[in-house]
Amino acid sequence: MSEIRVNNLSNESSTGGPTISGITTFSGTNFFVPPVGNTAQRPQDPQKGAIRFNTDTKHLEYYRGDTIGWTDIEASNDELGGGTGSNTGVGARGLICGGYDADSSSGQDRTNIIDFITLSTLGNAQDFGDMVVGASSAGATASRTRFLKAGGYMQGNSLGDQIDYNTFSSTGNAIDFGNLVEANEAPSGVSDGVRGVFMGGGNPSPTGGNRIQYVNIATIGNAIDFGDTTHSWYAGFAFSSSVRGIAGGGQTPDSPNNMNNGIDYITIATTGNATEFGDLTQNSGGRYGAGATSNATRGLIAGGRYNPGTYTNSIGYITMATLGNEIDFGDLTLVRWEIHGGMASGTRAVFQSGDSPGIPSASADNRLDYVQIASTGNAVDFGDTNDHRRGMMSASNAHGGL
Repeated sequence: MSEIRVNNLSNESSTGGPTISGITTFSGTNFFVPPVGNTAQRPQDPQKGAIRFNTDTKHLEYYRGDTIGWTDIEASNDELGGGTGSNTGVGARGLICGGYDADSSSGQDRTNIIDFITLSTLGNAQDFGDMVVGASSAGATASRTRFLKAGGYMQGNSLGDQIDYNTFSSTGNAIDFGNLVEANEAPSGVSDGVRGVFMGGGNPSPTGGNRIQYVNIATIGNAIDFGDTTHSWYAGFAFSSSVRGIAGGGQTPDSPNNMNNGIDYITIATTGNATEFGDLTQNSGGRYGAGATSNATRGLIAGGRYNPGTYTNSIGYITMATLGNEIDFGDLTLVRWEIHGGMASGTRAVFQSGDSPGIPSASADNRLDYVQIASTGNAVDFGDTNDHRRGMMSASNAHGGL
């Protein structure tokens, strides 16, 4: 058997190497060095499957196509656990961040606290780190490795365009990711694990907007325009499967009672305008400030406020692969709104605290509720957040879009 050893292969102008077709085997036991460069040096029109090492992100990345772009190759594990006490165990991790600090003298100060829970257990939330800037009513979504928070209502009642991220597997403070296309309150966040998409949101608050914008979660950078929702809204709900992003509800200038009862969907891997999915049906239609999350099949919508200034503890659900209206699931343990999120594993959904009329500490409770997604029924107490907050944001590393 003959052997040829070559130190370098290139074309005659030294602008590239030869194309090798068929099955190629590298039998060395040392290492293989792919092309290396920073984000700005990415090739503009590579073939799908092209691979390189990005010196900015410190990860291998590969090219998935023109509308998707470059994606990090990064180890992930949705069975993190790592809590203490009653929260000890292995399972999906949920992060809960920001919100109004109801224990402050005004009840309106924004907090930068980030808590975490292990969804497979029961117990109180524990400290994870701090946000870059405190905010309430932001959008949130996640991949298996990263948690993203976008926009929100900042201290001093100004709107923010900041996007932060955290890595689920390590506790610590958030890191700057980039910026939304425009400052935005309470957009609705969905993800297929590659893209994070933010739908609707208030700009200027509280008129509601219909912009859809997206980022590639594995790489830092500013949001890009995706399309438009069918109606303007802010403080709506959102969840996703691995294909569809589904969002709706919220407050809107498009209807006489200022509530949106519509449900929209998008195909996350594409760009374009949203399409009507169905309607909210629990408690007279539209709801504002509800919580929501999903596994790969069902999306759940919990609590919220509906006209005329009335609050609910109802939970509804939809089947994401079909089209249709919301169906009754059960009830939260408390009437609650300004939930703005939820966390899920393949089997369990957890909803954080919110504004519960009649509860002390500026009407904010700190209770976490959970349900089993595959069945219908009322929620059960999970534990408590670290303090009394409302208008928080949350997501998990095992939701239905992953």
